[in-house]
Amino acid sequence: MSFAHRVPAELAGQRLDAALAKLEPELSRAQLRRLVERGLVTVGGAVVKPAHKLRAGDEIAGELPEAPARELAPEARPLAVLYEDDDVLVIDKPAGLVVHPAPGHAAGTLVNALLYHADRLSAAGGAERPGIVHRLDKDTSGVLVVAKSDAAHAALAAQFKAHSVLREYLALVRGSPRTASGTIEAAIGRHPTDRKRMSTRARAGRAAVTHWRVERRLRGAALLRVRLETGRTHQVRVHLASIGLPVLGDRVYGGRRAAGDAPGPAGQALHAAVLGFRHPRSGAELRFESPLPADLAAAVEALA
Repeated sequence: MSFAHRVPAELAGQRLDAALAKLEPELSRAQLRRLVERGLVTVGGAVVKPAHKLRAGDEIAGELPEAPARELAPEARPLAVLYEDDDVLVIDKPAGLVVHPAPGHAAGTLVNALLYHADRLSAAGGAERPGIVHRLDKDTSGVLVVAKSDAAHAALAAQFKAHSVLREYLALVRGSPRTASGTIEAAIGRHPTDRKRMSTRARAGRAAVTHWRVERRLRGAALLRVRLETGRTHQVRVHLASIGLPVLGDRVYGGRRAAGDAPGPAGQALHAAVLGFRHPRSGAELRFESPLPADLAAAVEALA
């Protein structure tokens, strides 16, 4: 994996490692510093130190070495399959299931279940993410598409990049919206002080657009239907929290009350309800829906 950036004017004068933390929010500052120290990042083609001061227009290029692949074991876990053919597999993911192996989650993931279920999966996502084109947070339930071939993976990835995939969520939020619908346009990037969180206050965020409308008004809460125009990390949760409508049970973006307002055993009240895309081989328009899980449906009724 590689990355390349032209230094924007607002980052001129900053240290290389500090600027990279804003330009590459998916990587920690410690990771980026190690890359620079190993000579895997250049500025204008030259190897420099982490404290190197940047100028506007400088060309930054970096290479991320491939991590040694771990042996992934197939696991006989139940999958709620909504659709399957030779190219794609569409599943209804339950809350609490991690999509792919990561630190702290070496097994028991969706990928482990997919390896048991499917005779083949695309390799385009990397050795530890076979078939994975997009992700849902661990505590977010709902519809997710998996690629079974590299050709299908490339076609689906192109649709996600072009923002042509239909993605609608149902979010149970704390608070009462002042209007029946709205649009949030706020760039999202790594939080300026907490690297584990995303924020609309990041200096070098990426453009993000979220549309929402009220499905049902409740006591001190509301059920919203949310449509993503872009797909940034934690976008729904960050955007709704930024307008004072945090997702119930969200312990990261929900504020101090989040620990006490979880609506059910899954905690975070966010569900990927609709996913629509063109079939990677036939081009046919496909649309899949998933109803609210029982615990979230019960939470809505309890607040009615």
